[in-house]
Amino acid sequence: MYEKLEDQVVITPALLRTHLFEKPQASCILGWEDQQAVGFAFYFYNFSTFLGKPGLYLEDLFVSPEYRGKGYGKKMLLHLKQMAIEQGCGRMEWSVLDWNTPAIDFYKSIGAEPMNEWTVFRLTLH
Repeated sequence: MYEKLEDQVVITPALLRTHLFEKPQASCILGWEDQQAVGFAFYFYNFSTFLGKPGLYLEDLFVSPEYRGKGYGKKMLLHLKQMAIEQGCGRMEWSVLDWNTPAIDFYKSIGAEPMNEWTVFRLTLH
């Protein structure tokens, strides 16, 4: 796993099936080359009280290592951007680990800006 967080992963195929199809809480798009899935983007909608509009939150963007550098990540992000515009969203947001320089550089190259004045908090529920 690229983020070096394998010890935190608890997802199962059953959980994916439940939250993508049976009781949808998130959605996924796939990047394809010919008949081969080469990447995915998981996302869900949130809401901004500042803007008074929904937002699209990108939870995960992944392209298989052998397909990186071919534009699949950018195509998926631009597709999500267009979807968000069509849905009336005010913004797209996502998180990136501060040491992931290649991802940060990529996101900046498409016009994304870091939100340095905000700190992410998490409350894990068990």
